[in-house]
Amino acid sequence: MTTTEAADAAGTDAVVTDHDRGIHGYHHQKDEHLKRLRRIEGQIRGLQRMVDEDVYCIDILTQVSASTKALQSFALQLLEEHLRHCVADAALKGGEEIDAKVEEATKAIARLLRT
Repeated sequence: MTTTEAADAAGTDAVVTDHDRGIHGYHHQKDEHLKRLRRIEGQIRGLQRMVDEDVYCIDILTQVSASTKALQSFALQLLEEHLRHCVADAALKGGEEIDAKVEEATKAIARLLRT
């Protein structure tokens, strides 16, 4: 039985979703995300090592670029999951919640574009 069917059976219009239960959009890919972040962490540690070992500036900048792209890619994946889960949940409920989630997502996108 879906949450909508359960609400209908109970005679209410309330829809209970994963989001209501505190499950975030990235939950189902959490292990994958952690693996990806550990890889990025390794890239950052590599940068520290490169500086410590006095590696040529351009080589360090190349690694900075790769690390930055990896973080941006992670951010885009997380944003997509937020839109599909959190914003979609708010759209299902309607009202002021959808306006707040769209504004929140818009601000997050603006921050990403500034980087």
